[in-house]
Amino acid sequence: MVKRIFVLNRLSTTLINPVKYIIVALHGCIMVETKEILDILEDYDKDNIAIATVCSHSSLQIFDGARKEGFRTIGICMGAPPKFYNAFPKAKPDEFFVVKDYKEILSKADELAAKNAIIIPHGSFVEYLGAENFQKLRLPTYGNRRVLEWESDRDMSRKWLELAGIKMPKQIKNPEDIDSPMMVKYYGAKGGMGFFVVKNYSDFKKRINPAEKYTIQEFVLGTRYYMHYFYSPIKNDGYSLSKGTLELLGIDRRVESNADEIFRIGSPTELAEAGIYPTFVVTGNLPLIVRESLLPRIFEMGEKVVEKSLELFGGMIGPFCLEAVVTDLLELKVFEISARIVAGTNLFVSGSPYSDLIDEKLSMGRRIAREIRMARDMGLLSEVIS
Repeated sequence: MVKRIFVLNRLSTTLINPVKYIIVALHGCIMVETKEILDILEDYDKDNIAIATVCSHSSLQIFDGARKEGFRTIGICMGAPPKFYNAFPKAKPDEFFVVKDYKEILSKADELAAKNAIIIPHGSFVEYLGAENFQKLRLPTYGNRRVLEWESDRDMSRKWLELAGIKMPKQIKNPEDIDSPMMVKYYGAKGGMGFFVVKNYSDFKKRINPAEKYTIQEFVLGTRYYMHYFYSPIKNDGYSLSKGTLELLGIDRRVESNADEIFRIGSPTELAEAGIYPTFVVTGNLPLIVRESLLPRIFEMGEKVVEKSLELFGGMIGPFCLEAVVTDLLELKVFEISARIVAGTNLFVSGSPYSDLIDEKLSMGRRIAREIRMARDMGLLSEVIS
């Protein structure tokens, strides 16, 4: 059977040139058409929209922000509703939608549609359901789900960033060429799980799982900054792009176990001799601000990434994060992009030093809900839903 793969540009009727840009097929996945989603949305009671997401990751701020913007909330959970929500009444969803496993969300989409649910994707949601299944989810979803084709494949996301003119750590294909510290990363959003540093090919052979897809990237020394952007295709005032505006809502740094504490018990040589290696599983986040002189470059990077996304696949919509290292020469190198809300934004439920200069107490969760409310009131939901 011959498979025909298209990348649909929701903001333009022009098909992407398949020679100029890489088009990816999600292993035979049949992606739901945007028209079908918009037909479902057309039947919604627009005055009774509910914001729904999986009870994990950044759900507390998503539910809190949605309520502040006047929406009902639905928490999707596996098994019994999580008890800890009782401790946070302002962020507890108005109702829980219980599934036996996350794949059941696909077969229960009609039930959520009957509740006028708009899905907010976050990292855990996409990871639990699977990128391919998420593409098939027949529910109105905030953002352009076609971004998953580019974000979930590390080669594709690197191509996107390179085409945007973003500086990145060098990458090597052949592990036998490793002659300096390199970061090995498995594919997928796993919160740093499976990342490890190697110094040579011998290190690599000892630690690699050959069954996993991976990339090998230069380990850049510097300070890690995770910059939380928001792109609105419907807002006109602010830092303007060719279409819409760009905002910076916060910056964080991740606390990684055991990388942030490991060298308290010995030198790198002593630890390696004992078979103890740094791991990079994210356990928490710390707030950061940057030197103000870096802000123009931070906005320029975000602008380039958004503009290239508009050209490649119709544009990512809403929150995204550029994960970068700032060197001692004040050079910014982006090592990854997350094209959705990231858990580091949980630091700023009541606003950050940056979002407070847009509107006081503005979280990323509330900014998402506000965008949906604005789009509804302007009759532009089709611009932010897929």
